[in-house]
Amino acid sequence: MSIELPFTNRRNVLYGLGATMGTVALNSLLHGGQRGEQKRPGGAGPHHVARAKNCIFLYMEGGPSHIDTFDPKPRLAELDGQFFQRKGRLLSAMASGKRRYVKSPFGFRQAGQAGHWICDRFEHLAGVADELCIYRGGQAESINHPTANLHMNTGNRFGGDPAVGSWVTHGLGAGNQNLPAFVVLPDVYYPQAGPANWSNGFLPAELQGTPLRAKGSPILDLHPPQHMTRRMERRNLDLLSDLEKSHRERHPDHEVLEARLHNYELAFRMQTEVPGLIDLGGEPEQVRRLYGIGEKHTDAFGRRCLLARRLVEKGVRFVQAYSVGWDSHDDLVNNHGNLIRSVDKPIAGLIRDLRDRDLLRETLIIWCGEFGRSPDNQAHRGRQNGGRDHNAKGMSMWFAGGGVPAGKVIGATDEIGLEAVEVVHPIRDIHCSILHLLGLDDNKLTYFHGGRFKQLSQTGGAVIKELVAS
Repeated sequence: MSIELPFTNRRNVLYGLGATMGTVALNSLLHGGQRGEQKRPGGAGPHHVARAKNCIFLYMEGGPSHIDTFDPKPRLAELDGQFFQRKGRLLSAMASGKRRYVKSPFGFRQAGQAGHWICDRFEHLAGVADELCIYRGGQAESINHPTANLHMNTGNRFGGDPAVGSWVTHGLGAGNQNLPAFVVLPDVYYPQAGPANWSNGFLPAELQGTPLRAKGSPILDLHPPQHMTRRMERRNLDLLSDLEKSHRERHPDHEVLEARLHNYELAFRMQTEVPGLIDLGGEPEQVRRLYGIGEKHTDAFGRRCLLARRLVEKGVRFVQAYSVGWDSHDDLVNNHGNLIRSVDKPIAGLIRDLRDRDLLRETLIIWCGEFGRSPDNQAHRGRQNGGRDHNAKGMSMWFAGGGVPAGKVIGATDEIGLEAVEVVHPIRDIHCSILHLLGLDDNKLTYFHGGRFKQLSQTGGAVIKELVAS
């Protein structure tokens, strides 16, 4: 009598070993320090003591110039207008032809007791400079906006992978079961690469970012039709749940329908929670003024920042707010100048408001774009006010709250801002550091997909120890 064995291969055998007692023992060793630790709903819980409970990621899409914001280069004033020939590999897709150095059209001043050098257009942010930890050693790996955005937001330049907020939610779960754990506040125009910037990738669908529209109702169909009562909605969802349970028994590996039902249930709960949350009219007038709401230049981003505060206050784990249009190849004075004006007061208001509510210590704020900008530009285009091209090797970002060393400047670029030269780290290390501050270990926060266990850093990275307060 012959026995027919099921088809298998080396990959299936190795994966099958992952269900054995050996792996159970390994997991026990890896997570031994977590016994007795209370797990958050929907997530496995933190791997170590977290410095921050939630995160607000302020994303300046287009590549804000570090040289014209938080990394002044006096040397460029001496070189302004002189020809510059780049050596070695080009750092920008536009780096061709004759090039000239471009000085910053802005002034800089020292702010706070820390003495941070900040562009003088940041009038309000200067007032909270001592809360900032400015990092000047980051380096990107792409000079094109779509791939650079995807890299900064997901760890993968080519898309298809989960966003940072999805990974955080995967690790920690939701802080409020009536709201999405990962919320996105886009600008009127989406960033290049679009919704892939907040995709769940290969993680379960309920971990994708939930965008709230910049104009009109933040969420369409938030209120049910007049003829539909809450009881009727509940009965419909219960019927769908029964049908889904029957389907799952026949198709146990089919997760799409289960995820969709999860989203229906969340939407049902959000109808109660969200209307009051997104109504900013109930905020005191002095708070609305703090964010610049009602003012022409700051109203839009001010609303995003105030909503971000309200969301984390309600337990939303990860909020990302976008400002688009920082791709200033021409006329830095007006392009960067107007954008700085639009975000300056709202961001300073956000920091002050969180601090006053004793929420800044547990909220990590991140400010960055996808890359920096070059110290030179093409000479033949006749720019009167100057502009800059893309630069992946030199960029600035800053952090506040959430366990970072306030008032510090970490890392440096060379004398013209072309390339990071001190405390230099790639984006994967920045991601590892963000996860670390939120209590997560990139090496443990994995998900099996495509035949292997994957992680945010792709191939592993290191925590930037200088970004963690002692």
